[in-house]
Amino acid sequence: MFVLIARSFVFGIALLLAGQAQAQAPATVPPERVKQLFELLDDPSVKAWVAEQRNQDAGSTGAPAEAGASPTDASSGAVAAPGQMNTMASSTLDRIRHHIERIVRTLPLLPGQFARVRAETMDDMSSKGAAGVFILIAMFIAAGLALTWATYRLTRSFRLWIIAQSKDTPIGRAKKIGGRALYSSMLIVSFALGSAGAFMLFDWPMLIREIVLTFLMAAVVTRGVRMYVMAMLVPSFMKVENAVEVRALPITNETADHWSYWLPWIVGVFAFFAAAFILLPGLGIDQDGMMVLSLGADFVLLLLLLLAIWRRPGTQRDGARQSGHTEATWLLTAYFVVLFLQRIAGLYTYFWFTFAAFFLPLAIVLTRRGVNFVLRPGSEDVGRPTIPAVTIAVVDRGIRMILILAAAYFLARVWGLNMQSMRDSDTTTAFILRGLINVVVIALAADFGWSIIKALIERKLGIEMPHPVTSDEDVPILDSQQARLHTLLPILQNMLLALIVVMAVLMMLASMGIQIGPLIAGAGVVGVAVGFGAQTVVKDVISGVFFLLDDAFRVGEYISSGNYKGTVESFSLRSVKLRHHRGPLFTIPFGELGAVQNQSRDWVIDKFNITVGYDTDIDFARKLIKRIGLELAEDPEFKNWVLDPIKMQGVQEFGEYGIVLRVKATTRPGGAFGMKRKFYVRLRQVFKEQGIELPFPTVHVQGLQNPHGAENAPLEEITPELKMAVAQSHTNRRRKKASTTE
Repeated sequence: MFVLIARSFVFGIALLLAGQAQAQAPATVPPERVKQLFELLDDPSVKAWVAEQRNQDAGSTGAPAEAGASPTDASSGAVAAPGQMNTMASSTLDRIRHHIERIVRTLPLLPGQFARVRAETMDDMSSKGAAGVFILIAMFIAAGLALTWATYRLTRSFRLWIIAQSKDTPIGRAKKIGGRALYSSMLIVSFALGSAGAFMLFDWPMLIREIVLTFLMAAVVTRGVRMYVMAMLVPSFMKVENAVEVRALPITNETADHWSYWLPWIVGVFAFFAAAFILLPGLGIDQDGMMVLSLGADFVLLLLLLLAIWRRPGTQRDGARQSGHTEATWLLTAYFVVLFLQRIAGLYTYFWFTFAAFFLPLAIVLTRRGVNFVLRPGSEDVGRPTIPAVTIAVVDRGIRMILILAAAYFLARVWGLNMQSMRDSDTTTAFILRGLINVVVIALAADFGWSIIKALIERKLGIEMPHPVTSDEDVPILDSQQARLHTLLPILQNMLLALIVVMAVLMMLASMGIQIGPLIAGAGVVGVAVGFGAQTVVKDVISGVFFLLDDAFRVGEYISSGNYKGTVESFSLRSVKLRHHRGPLFTIPFGELGAVQNQSRDWVIDKFNITVGYDTDIDFARKLIKRIGLELAEDPEFKNWVLDPIKMQGVQEFGEYGIVLRVKATTRPGGAFGMKRKFYVRLRQVFKEQGIELPFPTVHVQGLQNPHGAENAPLEEITPELKMAVAQSHTNRRRKKASTTE
């Protein structure tokens, strides 16, 4: 705060120096009526009217403009010479030239204006003087700091409550940031009451009251910005434990320290200049003088911004990150230089648009990063608590909407747009602006509604997603209702998105004065024509609707239809995607599915055969199979899949080389494959231990008739290839017979 005192002291010295300069340069202030005439001729609406009248005169008489035209008209750019086109570019250049001429014309007059301000100010402050005013400001700033210190001492319990909040949960981090913001507000209010509030308790001369109170409010603004920046960024000099995790933005300590230092400085200088510019018109500085002084203030702010940008720490000091950091620095430098040049040229409309075009997206991006960072899931130590996605979406989109509406209102104010007059006006410009405002409001409302709907659907899908087995009690399957949601919600999401987009576009067109009735009727006619021309697509869509209504299959289920089989992965409005168990992905239109066989609904029965020798005790084999089935049913790997353990149904048939036993198991869909493989391994081991033989086909060749009429073929002619062919023939015949019996 003592920096503000020093700035006020420098301002007083500048006033004194201006008085000395006045003694050397006499004041030549133009008459007031002449100044009003210049301001009237500088009005864009007056320029446009004069240009229209001159063009009409030139077109009707064919003569050049009168020689007696004023120089101001010639320099304003509103009047085009004969044979030339009065374009927007030339008019803008003429306005820039005229603005710069005003600056050059006003510069020699500033010392005289400052001398007059000094004389009038000294007359009104004869009892106090400049030094007395500085002392008053310093005294009340010190009083504000004293009350702030007392508030700090009395709120120790609240600070301890903020420190006690958990940094490992999103709610705890939000409470920490909210508590720090509330605590900063308390300190700011204390400073304002101790400084400006205490000053207003006394009766002061009007001029002293205005000067001291204005600069005290500038000190309050600077103090407030510093407190809020520290509350959000938590710089390292605050000595906060785990500061990186409890900040409002995901930034490093170096970045937090940098902006915690420079932002209060920039805002403090801006607040000081703003306080001075509030006071100077009442002290006698005219509009042109204020314009020239504002350029000096802009130059000082530009230097501070460039220093802050060039001294900001980078993410990394080597490699591509450092190159990107340097490029961003140069781009920011060029941006702020362009802003400064626009101020010099007097292009205030373009200046505010350029200003908002950068800072509004920056604020939106920082808001999104801050919300996602503060409300991120908690740590593993506390069970990773989370905030519902709907809450995050509402907070993010709500702040974004507020920022956009605030920016639009700010631009309307600085551009001098009156909403009431725009609503009552019938001009083309007012009509376009009304339409643009309505379009922005509708787009924001649509985005806000869609973000909430999307968050609700994603939350539902995220909660119901299948999870890996972590204990014996977990069932690694989807509930029927969950699978139903996974099937219908993505389709519902796409339909709602299309509906919101269509409704938003129609409302935007209606707000701009376009009749949407004929558009809707035309769209209906086009829809009928497209329906007749794309009957296959319509058939696919309608078939898909009925498949979903019949609940024929769901996402994650294994189905087969005709030549297609696989697991259902996703849907669209006209087709379904099936992933074959070997990897290929089929995209099948609903109209081509036909009858669907669902192999993943409720339960499945798997039946298979086991062949034992003819000398095997069937009852003993049945008991062994039952025992193995019960063991597998209690195995943690298969426990949650088994509905009815593996057991023998009886003798299926007498085969060519053994007795065929029929075995079956009832499981949940998808659970029989691994258990069946393990059952075979376990059965072979147990049968071998109990002496039960598992027969297999063998070939015994007694002899072959040779072409020479020998009764038996020689043993050398029975080759291994011949034995393999005969064995393969027996195996194929056995498999074919087994498949037909099943």
